[in-house]
Amino acid sequence: MPGPLTAAPLGQIALTVHDIDAAVTFYRDVLGLALLFQAPPSLAFFRAGDVRLMLTLPEDGPGPAGTASVLYFTVAGIVEVEAALRQGGATFEKGAHCVAVMPDHELWMAFFRDPSGNLLGLMEEKRPVSPS
Repeated sequence: MPGPLTAAPLGQIALTVHDIDAAVTFYRDVLGLALLFQAPPSLAFFRAGDVRLMLTLPEDGPGPAGTASVLYFTVAGIVEVEAALRQGGATFEKGAHCVAVMPDHELWMAFFRDPSGNLLGLMEEKRPVSPS
């Protein structure tokens, strides 16, 4: 049964970090997210597609740094995106791999952490190339 939020898009995600400056550098310079603004001393806001990402220090955030939910970034060319992030300084716990084979696509994921230990994921739905 549809509820009041069934069609509501997700507008913002809060992620707790240990160090705002290190997090801003990572999310802006390594991941390439657009920094929208900072509210010193404990907040930074980024654009991640249609969702705003709020980074906050533990005393203002939802819980201890590094224990929040996983952020999954949907990408095209997961292997190439992983390589670019590695080149930029990201350390992967598990590289790009197929996690499920569906009738019309394969679901691929890769996992890495930000400087505060928050788990981040890449995901791609690889569809078969149709013969020309």
